[in-house]
Formats: sequence, structure tokens, C-alpha cells
Amino acid sequence: MIEKNKANQRANLLSFRYQLSPPQMIIVIFSILIGCGTLLLMMPFSSTSGHSIGFINALFTAISAVCVNGLTVLDPGHDFTIAGQTIIMILIQIGGLGFMTISVIIAIIMRKRIGLKDRLLIQQATQSSSAQGLVRLCIYIMIIVFAFESIATLILTVHWQPSMGWGAAFYYGLFHSISAFNNAGFALWSDGLVAYVGDPVVNFVIIALFVAGGLGYIVIVELFQKRKWSKFSLHTKIVLSATLVITIIGFGILFLLESMNPATFGTLNWFERLQAAWFQSLVPRSSGFNTIDITNMLTASQFLLIIYMFIGAASGGTGGGVKINTIVVLILATITTFRGGGQVHAFGRRIPDGTILRALAVVMSSIVVVLVVALALTITEDMLEDHFLEVLFEATSAFSTTGLTMGLTKDLSLVGKLIVCFTMFIGRLGPLTLAYALATRKQQSRIGYPEDNILIG
Repeated sequence: MIEKNKANQRANLLSFRYQLSPPQMIIVIFSILIGCGTLLLMMPFSSTSGHSIGFINALFTAISAVCVNGLTVLDPGHDFTIAGQTIIMILIQIGGLGFMTISVIIAIIMRKRIGLKDRLLIQQATQSSSAQGLVRLCIYIMIIVFAFESIATLILTVHWQPSMGWGAAFYYGLFHSISAFNNAGFALWSDGLVAYVGDPVVNFVIIALFVAGGLGYIVIVELFQKRKWSKFSLHTKIVLSATLVITIIGFGILFLLESMNPATFGTLNWFERLQAAWFQSLVPRSSGFNTIDITNMLTASQFLLIIYMFIGAASGGTGGGVKINTIVVLILATITTFRGGGQVHAFGRRIPDGTILRALAVVMSSIVVVLVVALALTITEDMLEDHFLEVLFEATSAFSTTGLTMGLTKDLSLVGKLIVCFTMFIGRLGPLTLAYALATRKQQSRIGYPEDNILIG
């Protein structure tokens, strides 16, 4: 009888699992992971005070870690024990790597069969355009993650060993390598990486990690396998070229603006200023680290960071935002419209109309989310008359899973924390994924309507 009940329970679980669409399943998995992380971080052994940090603070930290955001209401290096920091590190790794990727590797080790439902989940989680070769892609992802994080940990350990000792240097190197590659932005120093603004080793390693993670696994795999520009896919070409252009523009603007700001660049020499401008031009693409105080930057620089945070990294990577390839598609469509219409194309390839509409939907829904969250925070945080840029910065950072802040996070009210939690969750999953998950079925009209014109502009 007991065996029969167990069999029925397993059957019910499998039935529930197969009734869920891939987006719905991803939301369930993320929610379970966040719930487990919240419970562990609530335990007294996770806090340096020896007491529980409370449900809301634990929930906020768990969501921020799983969604690889980096916004914190508590100081990870001061308020959490080694156990608590290790829990955060594990949540970051699982959240950035993807639960399905880890599950596939475990299934391969245990020689389990990976079914169609699992492959659809992997495709949704990795944002792959094809369901073919997904198991191989998961193996490549694990190799890439292990290689980047291991090499970075080794370099940082050797670099920090003289000042910290081998044990602390290894731990700090491992934590910040995982945090950087997954674009999480969690740091064990209260001021981020400000102390290393002029350290070329730390700057190079951290930048290499979060740029590689932000480019996306598909791009990295193509870089290693194909190695020639002519053999790259359109996605890889757009991501690489757009990343280079936007980085150079951001670096130039920030270097010129902050060179006139004594509060940030005033005490830095020219080499340190170059490093700081380069670091900050890449950081808002979803990293969350900082080597200068964001609150002391000029208003124009802060607004530029908001724009870059909204753009984000590339699809299929560990970064957030609406994704740079999405923005490029809309720019190309706009240019084509200005030229009189026709096919939208790039690098000798036509971009499908469905892709353009999807890009438009992602950007428009993201704008709505950011504006609604900013409006809500101005009310809940009593900022109706002042500090709107600070609120907009916080809302954009939460949605884009960047993790940068102008100081508002640690002063959030209870309602404000819940709003930011929900925003981080939506930002990690993406507005369209959430919409697809909540839709019970696709509604396709069978009625053909007559065409008519609407005045535009």
C-alpha cells in the first residue's frame, strides 16, 4: 500500500511537471531555489550577529543572488558569516549557470536519458535558437564556466596572497570570480572595488570575467570553435561589433565627464583614470561592481549609466537588461524605415519580421516595467519632490539585474524592498518569459480584419 502511494505521488509530480510550459517550469524552479536560499540565509549561522536577519532581508538577498543582481540591503562582507557568504556564492553560481544546465550535467554523469521536455527547458533557459545540440552546449557551458572561474581565482589568489595570506586570498578570489563571471556584482568590501581602482590585475581579471559572461555562452563557443569572422553567426557578429562600439562610446564620454569631477577622478593619475573610465563604461552592462563611488559621479554620467544598464549584456549570457542585440535590431529597423522601408538586414543577412516584433515587445514592456517601478518607489520611499534620478537609477538597476546603486537600496522601506524583489525577479526572467508563462494558451484570431492607416509622428 505504501509503495502504491509513493508511485501515485511520483505520477502526480510528473503529471504536474509535464503540464507546465518551459517558461512556467523555469519560474517554478527559480522560485524553489529562492525559497531554499531564503530559509538558509534566515538561519542564525548565516549572520555575524548570531541572530536571524529576518525573512524580508533574507528574501531580498536570495533573490538578488539567484537573479545575479547584486543589490543588497545588508553588507555581504560584514553582516554574513563565511557560511552565509558561501550560500550566497552557491546561489549566484546556480542562478547564473542555470539550474537546467546543472541538471543536464548530473543526468549525463548518472547516464540518464534527457527527454524532449528537458530539451525545451534547456532551450528556454539558454535562449538558444535551436533545440539541436543543446546537451553538447550544456557541456560547453560547464567547461567555459570552470575554465574562466578557475583561472581567475588562481590569478587573484596569487595577487592578493601577500596582503591576505593564502587562505583568505583564495576565498576572496573564488567569491569575486564567481560573482564577476555571473555578472552578480556581490563584493566582500563595503565600498565595492574602490580600493582597487588603480590595480591593473584586479581590473583586468574582473573585466574579463563579466565581459565574457555578458557576451553569452553561444558567442564564446563560436569564438573558440569557428575563430573566423566570416564563419560567425549573425548573432555573434552583432553582439561583438555592438559591444565594441558601445564600450568605446561609453569610455570616451565617462572619461571626459569625470575628468572634470574632482570627487571621482580628482585624486587619480592618468593611468588610473583610464582604468576607472574603462571599468565604469563596462560595469553598467550588468556587472554591478564599481571602482569609483557612483553617488559622487556627475548627473550626466549617472544618466549614461542608466541608459547602459537598460541596454544590458547579450542574450544567452549571465547579464541582464533588454540585451544589446535587441537594441541593435530596433536600430536597424529604424534606419531601414528612415531609408524608405524594405528588408531589415545586417552583415548580408535578413532579420525576420518576427524577430523585430519580439525586440519591440521586449523593449516596450521593459520601459513600462521600469517606469511603473520608478513611480511606485517615488511614492513608497517618499521622494515625490526630489531624488527622482536616484529612484530611476534604482529601478533600472533592479530590472536590468545590474546591482549598481546610488545609496537607496539600504534605506528602502518594507514595501520598497518587496517592489525591488519583484523587479529583480521579472528582470532576470524577462518580461516576455513571464508573459508566456502566465498565458494559459495562445490566442490566435481566425478573423481577418480589413487594413486601414493610422497617423504616425
